[in-house]
Amino acid sequence: MAQRHLDPTDPTAAAGPPPVPAGGDALADYLRAQATEFLRALRLHRESGAGAHGNGAHPSGAGALDRGRGRGPAPAPDGPVDAARALRRAARRLSGTLHTFQPLLDAEWAEAMRPELAWLSGTLALEHAYASRLDRLLQALHRLSGSAAFPAQQQAGRAAPARAAATADPAPVAPLAPSVTRPSPADRGNLTVGAAKAGALLDRQLTLARTRAHSTALQALGSSRFHAVADKVALLASEVPLKDTAAAAADLRPLAAAARDRLTDAVAALPLVTAGNPYNAQALVHGLSPDPAPHPQDAQWHQVRLLLRLHRYALEVLAGTDAEDADGADGTTDVRLLAAGEALDRHRDASEAAAAAAQAARTPRIAPATAYALGVLHADQRHEVEAARYAFQHSWRKEPIRL
Repeated sequence: MAQRHLDPTDPTAAAGPPPVPAGGDALADYLRAQATEFLRALRLHRESGAGAHGNGAHPSGAGALDRGRGRGPAPAPDGPVDAARALRRAARRLSGTLHTFQPLLDAEWAEAMRPELAWLSGTLALEHAYASRLDRLLQALHRLSGSAAFPAQQQAGRAAPARAAATADPAPVAPLAPSVTRPSPADRGNLTVGAAKAGALLDRQLTLARTRAHSTALQALGSSRFHAVADKVALLASEVPLKDTAAAAADLRPLAAAARDRLTDAVAALPLVTAGNPYNAQALVHGLSPDPAPHPQDAQWHQVRLLLRLHRYALEVLAGTDAEDADGADGTTDVRLLAAGEALDRHRDASEAAAAAAQAARTPRIAPATAYALGVLHADQRHEVEAARYAFQHSWRKEPIRL
C-alpha cells in the first residue's frame, strides 16, 4: 500500500532528505530492490536447504548467488519456509511490475522474463497452498463435528506423513476444551462418525499432493530453466533494461491509473448486489451443486484478486516517487485495499478447500458417513466463500481514509 513520505505543504520538508527519483528512474530503483530481495532469499534458501531437505547441497542457482555475495542474513530455524516465501514475494512483485509498466521496458526482455517469474512463483506456492488447505479443512471438520476426531494429526502437525494411513480407522472421540461450547451429540452424531475417516482421507490426498509439489519445487530449483531466471534477475539487480532514454523521465501515473481502471472494471462486473446479502442463498444453490466443475463466479473473483495485487504493486512503485497516489489526487491512501485483499484471499482459500472436499467425496467405495461429513464440509466452505464476498463488498464500498 502506498504511503506518502513527505508533505509538500510542510515548511520543514525542505530540510529533510532529498526527493527520491521520479518516473522511469523510480521504476528502475524498485525493480533493482526486488531483484536484490530475490537474490537474498535465494541465498538464504540455499544455506538453509540442507537441514530442510536432508541433502548436502541445495540446487538454487549458485552462479547468480555469487553476484549477491554478502547479502544473505543468517538462516533462522524456519529458514526454508521464510526463504521460499520471500522468494515467491519478490518473484510476484517483479512479474506484476513488468506487466503493469511494460511499455517503459525493453519489450522483448519483459515478454520473456514475466512468464518465467510467474512460473517460478506458482511452482513454489503449491506446497504451501496444499499445507494450508489441509489445515483449513481439518480445523473445519473439528469445528463442525464438535470433537477432536483426529488428534494424531493435530499433535504431530503432520510431521510424519507416513502415519496418515494408520489414521484411516475411526479414532476415539476426545472431549473439547472446557472453554469451547460443546454441540449437542444428537445434532452432530452422524457427522462425528464420519469425521475421523474424512480427516484421514483428506490427510492422505493433500499430503500426497504436498509431497509431489515439494518434489516439483526441488526439481524446478535445480533446473536449467531456473538457473536462467536467476541469472537474469542477478543482471536486473545492477542494470534495468529500459525501453529508451526517454523512459527514464516518463510519468508512471498513467500506467498505474490503467491498472486501477482494470481493477475497477472487473469489480463493477462482480455481482456485488447479490454479495451484499450475508446469506446468499442463490449462489449457494449453485455452489453446492453436484457438478464437479467450479462455480462460474469463482473465476471472476479470482481475477479481481490478481488485478488488486497488480494495483497494489503499482502503488508500491509510486510510493517511491513524489507523485500523487493513483487512488486520490488529494494525497489520500486507500486503506480499503488491505481489507479487500484479505477478503479475496479468504475467498480463494475457501473455494479451493471446497473443491478439495468435493474431490475427496468422489473417492470410490467410501463409507456413507464419510461422504456425509465431506458433504457438510463442502457446504461449510461454500458458506465461507459467500462470507468472503460479503466482506469484500463491505470493505470496497467504504470511502478512502487519509493516513
